[in-house]
Amino acid sequence: MIIIMEERASQEAISLVLEAIEAEGLKPFVNPGVERKVIAVLGVVDVEKVSVADKFAALTGVERVALVSEPYKLASRAHHPAGTIVNVRGVPLGGPELCVIAGPCSVESREQTLEIAHAVKAAGAHMFRGGAFKPRTSPYSFQGLGRKGLEILAEAREVTGLPIVTEVMDADDCDQANEFADVLQIGARNMQNFRLLKKVGGMKLPVLLKRGFGCKVEDLLMATEYIMAEGNMQVILCERGIITFEDSTRYTTDINAIPVIKHHSHLPIVLDPSHAAGDWRYVADIALAGIAAGADGLEIEVHNQPSKAKSDGAQALTPDKFVDFMTRARRVAAAVERSIRVPVVTG
Repeated sequence: MIIIMEERASQEAISLVLEAIEAEGLKPFVNPGVERKVIAVLGVVDVEKVSVADKFAALTGVERVALVSEPYKLASRAHHPAGTIVNVRGVPLGGPELCVIAGPCSVESREQTLEIAHAVKAAGAHMFRGGAFKPRTSPYSFQGLGRKGLEILAEAREVTGLPIVTEVMDADDCDQANEFADVLQIGARNMQNFRLLKKVGGMKLPVLLKRGFGCKVEDLLMATEYIMAEGNMQVILCERGIITFEDSTRYTTDINAIPVIKHHSHLPIVLDPSHAAGDWRYVADIALAGIAAGADGLEIEVHNQPSKAKSDGAQALTPDKFVDFMTRARRVAAAVERSIRVPVVTG
């Protein structure tokens, strides 16, 4: 349930409500950043829900109590009606301007990474993605450069100014990435790794959470709840394709999920067309469909030499193709009353 306070409710009244919630053995969570305070009540209420709601409704300063039917609370629009904007080093994600995250699947070398970072920056990307720790299907595949990869990513940020997005797979990865990264990415395979979700939930960095390829939208939002319940409200959701009977692409892009998630949740949602398609020839068109459907951003793989990439080269755009895509993306964004920032040419 959620408790909506009166617009002029005093801090004393809010404190008394928080105490009343805790007295029932429940956990209160105050929605930050809004004039009218909304307090989420977390915990199992079950059969006594109505009577407990009546108690809270009678408290001073309470305007009304609403029962939330969704099992997720903090991620629900009922708790936070306005859309959330996650700010990453001055780059907003969730507002009228779309955010494009681009870069290689894996950090392979300093030269490769810096060349791609400069290229996507020039094309208008807002953040740079690259994997230092790589979850691979085969134990014999390239697993990433680890800490060395993180150091290279940090250098790429220094020379381009682009915030860094990188994936983590366990607690040790989180501790290392915390020194270098700006956004921690949880991949599809780890969407329901609840210990990892709690770990990043206790950190201060924004989290980009990818939907598992065999998971429903509600599963994604429940996974989000694990992060937010630990206090980290800076969550970015990501649709990256799901398993269906169709095998013409690696996964099936669930375009439906974008408006569905925006209806049920206040959190920003980005689309990863690269992993969904598995083939660079389809990436741009899928991405444009995502913009039209209301995505707040895109995560697109770009590689300067896809044929020599150590992971997922087949789905990566070359820098030239990425430039062409960004031109098309701006047109589609404008058609749905959004925008994509045009890069500032210097020198």
